[in-house]
Amino acid sequence: MANLGKRTRAAREAFAGQADLTVEEAVALVKSNAGAKFDETVEIAVCLGVDPRHADQMVRGVVGLPNGTGKNVRVAVFARGPKAEEAQAAGADIVGAEDLMETVQGGKIDFDRCIATPDMMPVVGRLGKVLGPRNLMPNPKVGTVTMDVKAAVEAAKGGEVQFKAEKAGVVHAGVGKASFDEAKLVENVRAFMGALQKARPAGAKGAYVKKVSLSSTMGPGVTISVDNAAAE
Repeated sequence: MANLGKRTRAAREAFAGQADLTVEEAVALVKSNAGAKFDETVEIAVCLGVDPRHADQMVRGVVGLPNGTGKNVRVAVFARGPKAEEAQAAGADIVGAEDLMETVQGGKIDFDRCIATPDMMPVVGRLGKVLGPRNLMPNPKVGTVTMDVKAAVEAAKGGEVQFKAEKAGVVHAGVGKASFDEAKLVENVRAFMGALQKARPAGAKGAYVKKVSLSSTMGPGVTISVDNAAAE
Protein backbone atom coordinates (compact mmCIF):
# COMPACT_ATOMS: atom_id res chain seq x y z
CA MET A 1 0.00 0.00 0.00
CA ALA A 2 1.31 3.45 -0.90
CA ASN A 3 2.32 5.74 1.94
CA LEU A 4 -0.35 8.33 2.69
CA GLY A 5 0.48 12.00 3.20
CA LYS A 6 -0.03 13.65 6.59
CA ARG A 7 -3.11 15.56 5.41
CA THR A 8 -4.73 12.44 3.95
CA ARG A 9 -4.03 10.42 7.09
CA ALA A 10 -5.42 13.18 9.30
CA ALA A 11 -8.56 13.45 7.19
CA ARG A 12 -9.17 9.71 7.26
CA GLU A 13 -8.70 9.66 11.03
CA ALA A 14 -11.18 12.53 11.42
CA PHE A 15 -13.76 10.69 9.31
CA ALA A 16 -13.21 7.28 10.93
CA GLY A 17 -16.38 5.99 12.57
CA GLN A 18 -18.42 8.93 11.30
CA ALA A 19 -21.60 7.93 9.47
CA ASP A 20 -25.27 8.85 9.16
CA LEU A 21 -24.65 12.37 10.41
CA THR A 22 -27.02 15.31 10.28
CA VAL A 23 -26.52 17.73 7.40
CA GLU A 24 -25.04 20.24 9.86
CA GLU A 25 -22.56 17.71 11.26
CA ALA A 26 -21.52 16.50 7.81
CA VAL A 27 -20.96 20.02 6.52
CA ALA A 28 -18.86 20.92 9.56
CA LEU A 29 -16.72 17.78 9.19
CA VAL A 30 -16.17 18.16 5.44
CA LYS A 31 -15.45 21.89 5.68
CA SER A 32 -12.97 21.52 8.56
CA ASN A 33 -11.01 18.86 6.67
CA ALA A 34 -10.84 20.59 3.27
CA GLY A 35 -7.17 21.45 3.44
CA ALA A 36 -6.12 21.68 -0.22
CA LYS A 37 -4.30 24.74 -1.51
CA PHE A 38 -7.34 25.73 -3.57
CA ASP A 39 -10.94 26.38 -2.61
CA GLU A 40 -12.41 22.89 -2.79
CA THR A 41 -15.92 22.24 -4.05
CA VAL A 42 -18.30 20.61 -1.60
CA GLU A 43 -19.95 17.77 -3.50
CA ILE A 44 -23.06 15.75 -2.79
CA ALA A 45 -23.75 12.26 -4.13
CA VAL A 46 -27.19 10.70 -3.75
CA CYS A 47 -27.94 7.06 -4.54
CA LEU A 48 -31.57 6.73 -5.63
CA GLY A 49 -33.80 3.69 -5.80
CA VAL A 50 -34.47 4.16 -9.52
CA ASP A 51 -33.37 2.58 -12.78
CA PRO A 52 -32.82 5.45 -15.25
CA ARG A 53 -32.91 3.00 -18.16
CA HIS A 54 -36.70 3.11 -17.79
CA ALA A 55 -38.27 6.34 -19.01
CA ASP A 56 -40.67 6.54 -16.06
CA GLN A 57 -37.76 6.32 -13.60
CA MET A 58 -35.51 9.00 -15.08
CA VAL A 59 -34.60 11.72 -12.60
CA ARG A 60 -33.48 15.11 -13.86
CA GLY A 61 -34.12 18.66 -12.83
CA VAL A 62 -32.69 22.01 -11.90
CA VAL A 63 -32.40 23.93 -8.65
CA GLY A 64 -31.32 27.46 -7.85
CA LEU A 65 -29.05 27.17 -4.81
CA PRO A 66 -29.86 30.03 -2.42
CA ASN A 67 -26.18 30.84 -1.87
CA GLY A 68 -24.85 29.98 -5.33
CA THR A 69 -22.16 27.48 -6.19
CA GLY A 70 -19.10 29.69 -5.90
CA LYS A 71 -18.15 28.61 -9.40
CA ASN A 72 -17.66 30.89 -12.39
CA VAL A 73 -20.02 29.25 -14.88
CA ARG A 74 -19.25 29.82 -18.56
CA VAL A 75 -22.44 29.96 -20.58
CA ALA A 76 -22.86 29.37 -24.31
CA VAL A 77 -26.04 30.44 -26.09
CA PHE A 78 -27.28 29.36 -29.52
CA ALA A 79 -29.32 32.27 -30.82
CA ARG A 80 -29.67 34.72 -33.70
CA GLY A 81 -30.53 38.39 -34.09
CA PRO A 82 -32.16 40.16 -31.12
CA LYS A 83 -31.99 37.03 -28.95
CA ALA A 84 -28.24 36.78 -29.54
CA GLU A 85 -27.92 40.42 -28.48
CA GLU A 86 -30.07 39.71 -25.42
CA ALA A 87 -27.79 36.82 -24.46
CA GLN A 88 -24.68 38.96 -24.78
CA ALA A 89 -26.25 41.73 -22.69
CA ALA A 90 -27.18 39.19 -20.00
CA GLY A 91 -23.55 38.09 -19.68
CA ALA A 92 -23.29 35.00 -21.87
CA ASP A 93 -19.66 34.06 -22.53
CA ILE A 94 -20.20 32.60 -26.01
CA VAL A 95 -23.02 33.38 -28.44
CA GLY A 96 -23.45 31.99 -31.93
CA ALA A 97 -25.41 29.87 -34.38
CA GLU A 98 -23.93 27.71 -37.14
CA ASP A 99 -20.49 29.14 -36.36
CA LEU A 100 -20.77 27.95 -32.75
CA MET A 101 -21.97 24.54 -33.96
CA GLU A 102 -18.86 24.20 -36.11
CA THR A 103 -16.66 25.20 -33.18
CA VAL A 104 -18.21 22.51 -30.98
CA GLN A 105 -17.99 19.93 -33.76
CA GLY A 106 -14.30 20.77 -33.99
CA GLY A 107 -13.85 19.64 -30.39
CA LYS A 108 -13.73 23.02 -28.63
CA ILE A 109 -16.23 23.06 -25.76
CA ASP A 110 -15.25 26.01 -23.63
CA PHE A 111 -18.44 26.30 -21.57
CA ASP A 112 -20.26 24.72 -18.61
CA ARG A 113 -23.89 25.40 -19.60
CA CYS A 114 -25.54 25.50 -23.01
CA ILE A 115 -28.75 27.42 -23.74
CA ALA A 116 -30.67 27.64 -27.01
CA THR A 117 -33.73 29.35 -28.40
CA PRO A 118 -36.30 26.89 -29.81
CA ASP A 119 -35.62 27.89 -33.43
CA MET A 120 -31.96 26.89 -32.99
CA MET A 121 -32.66 23.30 -31.95
CA PRO A 122 -32.36 21.87 -35.49
CA VAL A 123 -28.79 23.20 -35.46
CA VAL A 124 -28.05 22.17 -31.88
CA GLY A 125 -29.58 18.74 -32.50
CA ARG A 126 -26.63 17.87 -34.72
CA LEU A 127 -24.43 18.11 -31.63
CA GLY A 128 -26.31 15.50 -29.59
CA LYS A 129 -23.47 12.97 -29.63
CA VAL A 130 -21.03 15.63 -28.45
CA LEU A 131 -23.09 17.55 -25.90
CA GLY A 132 -25.30 14.70 -24.66
CA PRO A 133 -22.61 12.64 -22.87
CA ARG A 134 -21.39 15.83 -21.16
CA ASN A 135 -24.89 16.67 -19.92
CA LEU A 136 -24.73 19.92 -21.90
CA MET A 137 -27.55 19.33 -24.37
CA PRO A 138 -30.20 22.09 -24.06
CA ASN A 139 -33.48 20.73 -22.75
CA PRO A 140 -36.81 22.52 -22.22
CA LYS A 141 -37.42 20.46 -19.06
CA VAL A 142 -34.59 22.25 -17.28
CA GLY A 143 -35.15 25.64 -18.88
CA THR A 144 -32.23 25.65 -21.28
CA VAL A 145 -34.40 25.69 -24.41
CA THR A 146 -36.24 28.97 -24.03
CA MET A 147 -37.09 32.32 -25.57
CA ASP A 148 -36.35 34.00 -22.23
CA VAL A 149 -32.62 33.96 -22.86
CA LYS A 150 -31.91 36.71 -20.35
CA ALA A 151 -33.46 34.80 -17.44
CA ALA A 152 -31.76 31.53 -18.43
CA VAL A 153 -28.31 33.13 -18.62
CA GLU A 154 -28.77 34.96 -15.32
CA ALA A 155 -29.96 31.77 -13.61
CA ALA A 156 -26.96 29.81 -14.88
CA LYS A 157 -24.59 32.54 -13.73
CA GLY A 158 -26.36 32.93 -10.40
CA GLY A 159 -25.93 29.43 -9.00
CA GLU A 160 -28.47 27.25 -10.74
CA VAL A 161 -27.52 23.57 -10.70
CA GLN A 162 -28.75 20.91 -13.10
CA PHE A 163 -28.88 17.29 -11.97
CA LYS A 164 -29.48 13.99 -13.73
CA ALA A 165 -29.38 10.40 -12.51
CA GLU A 166 -26.55 8.34 -13.99
CA LYS A 167 -26.96 4.73 -15.12
CA ALA A 168 -26.54 3.40 -11.58
CA GLY A 169 -29.17 5.82 -10.24
CA VAL A 170 -26.64 8.16 -8.63
CA VAL A 171 -26.95 11.95 -8.78
CA HIS A 172 -23.84 14.13 -8.28
CA ALA A 173 -23.69 17.91 -7.81
CA GLY A 174 -21.52 20.67 -6.39
CA VAL A 175 -23.33 22.54 -3.62
CA GLY A 176 -20.82 25.27 -2.83
CA LYS A 177 -17.23 25.88 -1.85
CA ALA A 178 -15.35 24.93 1.30
CA SER A 179 -14.85 28.66 1.96
CA PHE A 180 -18.62 29.14 2.36
CA ASP A 181 -20.05 29.61 5.85
CA GLU A 182 -21.40 26.37 7.29
CA ALA A 183 -24.94 27.77 7.43
CA LYS A 184 -24.85 28.63 3.73
CA LEU A 185 -23.63 25.16 2.79
CA VAL A 186 -26.33 23.57 4.92
CA GLU A 187 -28.95 25.74 3.22
CA ASN A 188 -27.64 24.74 -0.21
CA VAL A 189 -27.63 21.02 0.65
CA ARG A 190 -31.21 21.18 1.90
CA ALA A 191 -32.33 23.13 -1.18
CA PHE A 192 -30.74 20.50 -3.42
CA MET A 193 -32.34 17.63 -1.54
CA GLY A 194 -35.71 19.39 -1.66
CA ALA A 195 -35.47 19.71 -5.45
CA LEU A 196 -34.42 16.07 -5.74
CA GLN A 197 -37.45 14.99 -3.72
CA LYS A 198 -39.76 17.02 -5.97
CA ALA A 199 -38.20 15.36 -9.02
CA ARG A 200 -39.24 11.88 -7.85
CA PRO A 201 -40.53 10.10 -10.98
CA ALA A 202 -43.86 8.29 -11.14
CA GLY A 203 -42.12 4.95 -11.73
CA ALA A 204 -40.03 5.07 -8.53
CA LYS A 205 -41.09 2.33 -6.13
CA GLY A 206 -40.01 1.70 -2.56
CA ALA A 207 -37.25 3.78 -0.98
CA TYR A 208 -36.43 6.72 -3.25
CA VAL A 209 -33.35 8.11 -1.47
CA LYS A 210 -31.11 5.22 -0.41
CA LYS A 211 -27.84 6.93 0.51
CA VAL A 212 -26.51 10.49 0.75
CA SER A 213 -22.80 11.33 0.90
CA LEU A 214 -20.96 14.62 1.23
CA SER A 215 -17.29 15.29 0.44
CA SER A 216 -14.89 17.95 -0.70
CA THR A 217 -12.91 17.74 -3.94
CA MET A 218 -9.83 16.22 -2.32
CA GLY A 219 -11.31 14.85 0.89
CA PRO A 220 -13.02 11.65 2.06
CA GLY A 221 -16.78 11.31 2.00
CA VAL A 222 -19.20 10.99 4.89
CA THR A 223 -22.76 9.69 4.84
CA ILE A 224 -25.72 11.78 5.93
CA SER A 225 -28.77 10.26 7.57
CA VAL A 226 -31.34 9.82 4.82
CA ASP A 227 -34.13 10.96 7.12
CA ASN A 228 -32.24 14.09 8.14
CA ALA A 229 -31.20 14.92 4.56
CA ALA A 230 -34.79 14.62 3.39
CA ALA A 231 -36.19 16.74 6.25
CA GLU A 232 -37.63 20.12 5.32
